[in-house]
Amino acid sequence: MRIMILPVAAALLSGCLARTAVDIVTLPVKVVSAGVDAATTSQSEADQRRGRELREAEEREGREARRRERDERRAGDDEQDPESEPDGSTSALQR
Repeated sequence: MRIMILPVAAALLSGCLARTAVDIVTLPVKVVSAGVDAATTSQSEADQRRGRELREAEEREGREARRRERDERRAGDDEQDPESEPDGSTSALQR
């Protein structure tokens, strides 16, 4: 019985040892490639970042334009209000 188990065990262990040896040899390569990937930016990542920056800038400009329009409307409404006093206060009738 021992004689039959020994060749089977040797075959199984050799595969296991070979796989471990391959893992040990390829580990430094995997570590270096992961470091390079983390340190560099691909073209698609750069494009995505640039697109995001452009969208955010457009959103900011849109908010500022809406704010300016709102302020202009409010300033125009204040100038056209006939019941307001020259100093900007309201008349006694409006209070």
